Amino acid sequence: MTSPERSETVHKPPVAYDAVVLAGGAARRLGGVDKPGIRVGGRALLDRVLGACADARTTVVVADPRPTARPVAWAREDPPGGGPLAALDAGVRHTDADRLVVLSADLPFLQEPTVRRLLDALAQAPADGALLTDPDGRDQPLVAAYRAEPLRRTLAGLAAEHGGSLTGLPLRRLTATLDLIRIADPVASFDCDTWDDIAAARARIREHGHVLEEWISVVKDELGIDLDVDFRGLLDVARDAAHGVARPAAPLTTFLVGYAAAQAGGGPEAVAEASRKATALALRWAEENADDKPDQKPDQKADGKPGRKPDERPDQEAAPKADQQTGRRTGKQPDADRANQANPAPGAAG
Repeated sequence: MTSPERSETVHKPPVAYDAVVLAGGAARRLGGVDKPGIRVGGRALLDRVLGACADARTTVVVADPRPTARPVAWAREDPPGGGPLAALDAGVRHTDADRLVVLSADLPFLQEPTVRRLLDALAQAPADGALLTDPDGRDQPLVAAYRAEPLRRTLAGLAAEHGGSLTGLPLRRLTATLDLIRIADPVASFDCDTWDDIAAARARIREHGHVLEEWISVVKDELGIDLDVDFRGLLDVARDAAHGVARPAAPLTTFLVGYAAAQAGGGPEAVAEASRKATALALRWAEENADDKPDQKPDQKADGKPGRKPDERPDQEAAPKADQQTGRRTGKQPDADRANQANPAPGAAG
């Protein structure tokens, strides 16, 4: 954290936090399937949420252990299936940060900037927490950032009121007690409770305006790459290589750009520099090709050999040539000419 005596103009480092992700629900409206494992845009819902809180000091997933895209700690409420408040309490017990981000595992559109926005809102006001609201204005307490002390105190108080157990208690008992900042975000707060929700999430991800960002994010996760990719710059490189050289040069050039960037130590700067060099080369290649074309005759190929006339088909036979001495045509005669010679028309014979 930035010390109080520092000037406010100094860039403050991100607030340290722990994350608790609830992933052990019964998913009754989905027929009891493994909801956190359902894939949207090529990634399990749980992995998408874990990507949004990747910079947490500790991430605790409250569910039975399973393979995940990144390492996490595991916890389970006792008894299992005791509801969201009991699960939240089980996860919080494995954390020690002053700030806690609490998330459900069914948020297909949650991204790191939203998590950071919640933490920033909490840092700028003396509230107990900051949460998102859905399009209908309803609180989403499982897309929220909380101060750890009041959250722990409230959970303990609710448990004491109910015989030491939080089993079966609804989340609204938590939100009714805490002082909360509310932030409207209809996209990041979208959760998948039904198959229609899953279908809507998959359709949105494949929309033209989102598909490239989603695809790049999925590929980075799959390959274990943590890099801000200027994919528009890479698309420009591919375009220039395709137009200035040849279409197959596009994927080959972008591969070589990535390889060169890795050889240079990786990072956005290395990618940008390799892209700049490849683009400049492709443009020089195109300029040389353009300089050669004005000297080319209309009926001549680039290799200097006579070219085919525009109206001449490649499968068209050459017209019969005339013999210079007899004036008679040579070469293969069409079948109609041979037929006319064999059966001359009346009056044609001399």
